[in-house]
Amino acid sequence: MDTERKIKHKLKVYSYIVLGLLIVLLIKLAVLQLFHNEFYQTQAKDNRIRLLSIKAPRGEIYSCNGETLAANKLVFAVNLNFLGISKQQVVEEKLIEIISPYYPEVTPDYIEEKISFQKYRLFEPMVLIRDIPWDLVVKLEESRQDLPGVTITVEPLRYYPEDSLAGHVLGYIHSITQEELSNLNDDGRYDLNSLIGKAGVEKQYEQELRGKDGARSVEVDSRGRPIRELVTLEPHPGNNLYLTLDVNLQKVMENSMDARLKQLQEEYPKARVGSAVVLNVKTGEVLAMCSTPTMYPDDWKGSLSSERLSYYYPQGNYDPLNPGAELNRAIQAAYPPGSTFKPITGMAALEKGVMEPLNYSVNCQGAYWIDPYIKCTKIHGNVNYYTAMAGSCNTYFQEMGRRAGKEEIIRVGKEFGLGSRAGIDLPEEKNGLLPTPEWKKEIKGGQINIKYKTLYKQLEEKYDELFLHAEDDNEIKELENQKKKERAKLEAQYEIDYNFESSWQQFNTFNMSIGQGDNSFTVLQLANYVAAIANGGYLMKPYLVKKIVSFETQVIKECKPELIREVDVSALNIAETKRAMLEVTQAGGTAHFLFYHFPENIQVGAKTGSAETGRKGDNPLKEVHGVFIAFAPFDDPEIAFAGVVEYGGSGGQSAGVIARDVFEHYFGIKDHLAMEDEDTASDEENIIANIHYSNEIE
Repeated sequence: MDTERKIKHKLKVYSYIVLGLLIVLLIKLAVLQLFHNEFYQTQAKDNRIRLLSIKAPRGEIYSCNGETLAANKLVFAVNLNFLGISKQQVVEEKLIEIISPYYPEVTPDYIEEKISFQKYRLFEPMVLIRDIPWDLVVKLEESRQDLPGVTITVEPLRYYPEDSLAGHVLGYIHSITQEELSNLNDDGRYDLNSLIGKAGVEKQYEQELRGKDGARSVEVDSRGRPIRELVTLEPHPGNNLYLTLDVNLQKVMENSMDARLKQLQEEYPKARVGSAVVLNVKTGEVLAMCSTPTMYPDDWKGSLSSERLSYYYPQGNYDPLNPGAELNRAIQAAYPPGSTFKPITGMAALEKGVMEPLNYSVNCQGAYWIDPYIKCTKIHGNVNYYTAMAGSCNTYFQEMGRRAGKEEIIRVGKEFGLGSRAGIDLPEEKNGLLPTPEWKKEIKGGQINIKYKTLYKQLEEKYDELFLHAEDDNEIKELENQKKKERAKLEAQYEIDYNFESSWQQFNTFNMSIGQGDNSFTVLQLANYVAAIANGGYLMKPYLVKKIVSFETQVIKECKPELIREVDVSALNIAETKRAMLEVTQAGGTAHFLFYHFPENIQVGAKTGSAETGRKGDNPLKEVHGVFIAFAPFDDPEIAFAGVVEYGGSGGQSAGVIARDVFEHYFGIKDHLAMEDEDTASDEENIIANIHYSNEIE
């Protein structure tokens, strides 16, 4: 009886507990319905409705011939959305397990790095990998239940149909940085998953090429699978660019550069770097521009492997055998011009009225007769402007430099744009250097000050140590006298060195007059300077983009030729210089072997050059850069060329061969694109085999 009573009592207690819980639950439900209904309805709707970004296609880039240089393709991308993850580590482990066979670089550290980059914006989906294969898409979709927060999206991605052609000109796209996001995101067109232009045309015209992303609203089930599409806001593609580049000419120039470097390396192992530019002399349009080692824009769309990273950014000190491919050396590297500067010296002497072109006013005996007695390439005997230009006589142009004076040489050089940016529509163009007395005082004098500041400090430290170990006052006094003498000697030497190094010396003029010393210009500056000679004295602004067109084919902007200035050099003196440059390609000239077979109506004006590298450890007589400038046709010039081959020997045997190939193709003398590689190599060997090249500096 007692047992039955206890059971009934317990059941009653349990009934009260259950009833109490039901009452609490009902109250909770009532509160939710009456007070939190709107909040939870919104949350449920947010879980059911997903807003997905639709990436806008980037504007495409075309050549002047209409060939596509940069386009877009649709690819699959893996995204990670932290709002859909409750067990982050479990999801990451499963994701890595599926992806790592395809992409070994996707590790926990890889994902943590991505998270760290986006740590203040984790509400935005994070792109892990773009352009994944279809079979990986299938595997990820099959494992969707185990991968909450992981989504596969389809988006346009940049690709370059011509591979590395004009790679440095086009540039590349890569992931945006926090700093770039802050600077560019005024209109909300960018997020941390954006790819933006980092170099070349892609960077220069980022705002034109970048489209405006769209969005779509999608209803999903409890597993995150799409049920239906609700609303779609279409993306707005970027604008298309049409460049001035001639694809065929670009191919010829790049093929010729590669072939010539390969041949030169048999004699000059360091000859691995070259750059060249071809301009329309009347408009400033860039018809071709190349830089070797080559840029492959497709390399940069994802993470660079260590091998590709070292290809672009070699570790350690500069190594000519592994020079790196990051720079567009046509505009981002400056070189001593060597003898290609001699037309400037000639025009300065003509402007000053101290030279008659046909007057044999200099007798070259193999070296200039004033200290530092710079050697000539050979004994030329009596020379005038024409024969000196043809034979690249150092003695003649040093004498003309002395007669004209540094001020006039500098003035004429500046008139032709040397030592200052040409203003091309590409980022990070280098200034180059046309040295002046003011520059030398500031830079060279500053270097001396730094040097002697260190020497004074070393002197103080030396005697501080000696004073510390001095045994008596007599030794201290003796040390003070020694220190005073040493300091006086150091101060006297400083005065000598400072006055010498910071002041313009006569040899600076002699070096400048033949393109040596501190002169250094970009290949683009050299091309623009020779173009201004060719067109009679009009310095044009080089440009690459011919027109900007919307995706609806509406012309937004058409770029026109722009005159920087008409140079302040008489037309007669420019004409005399053109005529002297024509002699370079005639019988007896240093470039005759390159153009002897050209027809009479397509004569070429040119100047060869070889220049000391100025790099520590190089042999100044044997290790020189080859420099070459040219224009054609002589009677009515259309194009101008400038090129540099590092460690290429003479300009004629290096960059000159590339100019010849480009001119042959442009004027229809030879179709280099239709020729077999073997024929090209054989033809070059036949032309060059019997030519003797001098390694003397010219």
